[in-house]
Amino acid sequence: MECAAKGRGIRCVGPPLRICPRCKAVAYCSLSHQISHWNDHREECERLEEQMRNVDIVNEFPFTFREEATTQICENKGSRCTFLARRNLHQIGMWSHECSCRSLDVHANLSVLIKCWNLSSMFASCTDPVSSLSKQLSCWKEYYDWRSIPTDSPVALLLQWPLTIYHAVQLNIPRMPNCETSKQIINIHYLGPDKELFQVAAFGELLALLPQYHVHIDLVGPAVPEHRDGERINLDTFACCDDGDCKCKMPNETRSSPVTLQLLKGFYHDRFKDIVKDGFPHLIVAPNAGIAAYPSWKETIELIHLLNIPAVFTDFCEEAAHLAASCLSSVTGCELALPIKLNPFRQPLAVEDSVLHLPCYSNCFMFGI
Repeated sequence: MECAAKGRGIRCVGPPLRICPRCKAVAYCSLSHQISHWNDHREECERLEEQMRNVDIVNEFPFTFREEATTQICENKGSRCTFLARRNLHQIGMWSHECSCRSLDVHANLSVLIKCWNLSSMFASCTDPVSSLSKQLSCWKEYYDWRSIPTDSPVALLLQWPLTIYHAVQLNIPRMPNCETSKQIINIHYLGPDKELFQVAAFGELLALLPQYHVHIDLVGPAVPEHRDGERINLDTFACCDDGDCKCKMPNETRSSPVTLQLLKGFYHDRFKDIVKDGFPHLIVAPNAGIAAYPSWKETIELIHLLNIPAVFTDFCEEAAHLAASCLSSVTGCELALPIKLNPFRQPLAVEDSVLHLPCYSNCFMFGI
């Protein structure tokens, strides 16, 4: 955690151990930095205080590893790397991109990543669901029960991506244009992908979550490697375990409509005309968007507003979502169509070294226009 007054012209004198006594969300290296920052902090202090009251709710997960993955990391008693190492997943395949000690490898072998989850069949949802969904899933426990996965399985760390998309679809079906009359196709524009570019196998779970649709996703963003621009990927299987005799190793001829992905390098507003040659989106999803942090979002938001297409954004903590919502309202002149809400399918592994004491998780809060 950094001193909240860092970068204001006065060098920090030590670690940020002086916590604001009211909100308890920010810290300072000294009393002088705390005083100098008050004019800025006073506007957010009450809001952060309210957000801190919801810490236990944000940290609540149904998994046996909840304490290890949340409180211990937030209190610097553990790390994402130690969590993965205890499960023999540290710097392994797709899991390596969850490590805090490793940068993304743009030359990673995609075919290997798609085929290898490094899990036993006990921990992977690699077989067809035993029953179709009778109601919308509303939390991780319902999903794990439906897919018969034990609550000590860490597979949710990767399945945050398809479950967040699933939840965004369920929230916006009434607003998705022509979705019911487009031959059961859902076109999703997915903006700003980063580490999920190397975890694309996880999106195969949409075969189970949205079996009535052919799901096509365009992943658009500057993080797409140059050599993968335009790459197309077909996913026709669920998670693949390491068990040689598992059903996931058997050919499956019943899934005629795979989940299809296309990778496109660049900002959405720059690539939009190329993308829509194949059809307009039904839904736009922007995970961990950081709207308030990146000025490049302004042109994209203006474009989305003109399209009148439902768009769902996520961010790591409630304060980031609040700042993003202010930016959205400022650019569009409209209130949010989807108010800020906790994403029930946020990743259950805390982010390390947050600027605030607020709990931070990938895809933690959702909101939309």
